[in-house]
Amino acid sequence: MGGGLKLLTVPTPDGKLTPELIDRQAYGWDDEHRAMPQVVSITQNTELGTVYTPDEIRAICTHAHERGMKVHLDGARISNAAASLDVPMRTFTNTVGVDVLSYGGTKNGMLFGEAVVVLDPDAARAMKHLRKLSMQLASKMRFVSVQLEALLAGDLWLRNARHSNAMAQRLAEGVRAVDGVEILHPVQANAVFARLPHEVSLRLQRRFRFYFWDEKAGDVRWMCSFDTTEDDVDAFVQALKEEMAR
Repeated sequence: MGGGLKLLTVPTPDGKLTPELIDRQAYGWDDEHRAMPQVVSITQNTELGTVYTPDEIRAICTHAHERGMKVHLDGARISNAAASLDVPMRTFTNTVGVDVLSYGGTKNGMLFGEAVVVLDPDAARAMKHLRKLSMQLASKMRFVSVQLEALLAGDLWLRNARHSNAMAQRLAEGVRAVDGVEILHPVQANAVFARLPHEVSLRLQRRFRFYFWDEKAGDVRWMCSFDTTEDDVDAFVQALKEEMAR
């Protein structure tokens, strides 16, 4: 990677890291021929739509800190995780030992903008300079910040997240009733991962926009957002039934 960094990835069945999985890459600090692991980065909720419990993240943080590593939490959909768990965000961030997190506003109702939140100042002592190096220091920052204030000052962030999660549950319930469609992962936030015939997905994509997750296997990812309506979901399920019946 650029910047002299290297990502060491670990395959997981459900999108979640564990202390045992971390140890598959957390070694070799004295090996000059290997990148030295410095940070464990997790996503909440995960890329597969599953949600870490606070205890699971605490175990990761404890394990990483014991090995001299920091913990970063990618919170592009952190609000959806909090809504799913029905707990404050602090319950699975600073309370359990996360050092730095990125807070996602765009996927929760903002026009644009994310925030990098340094929970442990020692984890990023040069943040004032790093934010410009990494393009986080936006011109006219106040226009980004005012959106965060509107989102977080009250419960708008939570209402938006609860709504998108509820639409995903509605979608999952509708999809389960369609023969030939398999839901691949637990629906715990605002994502539904499914497997269906490739040609059906291609026809559906002419009517609705969504991505293949694994095109060869026929796996797709259906996302619900803060502005997804019940009518949107019902129309999609009806279209799926029609295309599967062709």
